[in-house]
Amino acid sequence: MNRKTVALTADQYREIISTMRQGFTGCSPNDRIATALMLEANLGLRISDIVKLRLKDIVKDGERYRLSITEQKTGKARTFTVPLALYQFIRCYCLDHDIPPDALIFPVTTRAVQKQLKLVCDYLGIHGVSTHSFRKFYATEIYKNSNYNIALVQQLLQHSSAAVTQRYIGIQQQEIERAIEGHLRLDV
Repeated sequence: MNRKTVALTADQYREIISTMRQGFTGCSPNDRIATALMLEANLGLRISDIVKLRLKDIVKDGERYRLSITEQKTGKARTFTVPLALYQFIRCYCLDHDIPPDALIFPVTTRAVQKQLKLVCDYLGIHGVSTHSFRKFYATEIYKNSNYNIALVQQLLQHSSAAVTQRYIGIQQQEIERAIEGHLRLDV
């Protein structure tokens, strides 16, 4: 786990994806890599697993869609629901780009994604960001939106303990700072 890598804020996420899609002087637009990073931020997978995805990996299971993978880094099997809107987004992306169901959705290397992201972040002046920042963004947003349910985030990321998940999303320092702020008694 790279502790120097920060979780993105929602504004940074939008700015990076938008800039990557539009391009800038000296850097062509790159919708493929922007979309791969969007999936990382919305599925919580590592980029090494995102670049291995095929549309056929997402299967209809009753009223929902399911994705089963073996994580490249850990070798752990992981099965989870893909929200309908996200499945439709992926499917439309594949249709728009003539990507057959059994082909890689993103035929790029992890390194190519990292290099493109670095170009965009350097241009925007955003520091401490790597592809893993998008997974941390996912974890942090789920944590906030689930009323701070650390056990849920731990399960989604398949971490071995809640302590690992707390370090991962950097909440220990946030909690310490909130506790100190909440303890202040300046009214004498």
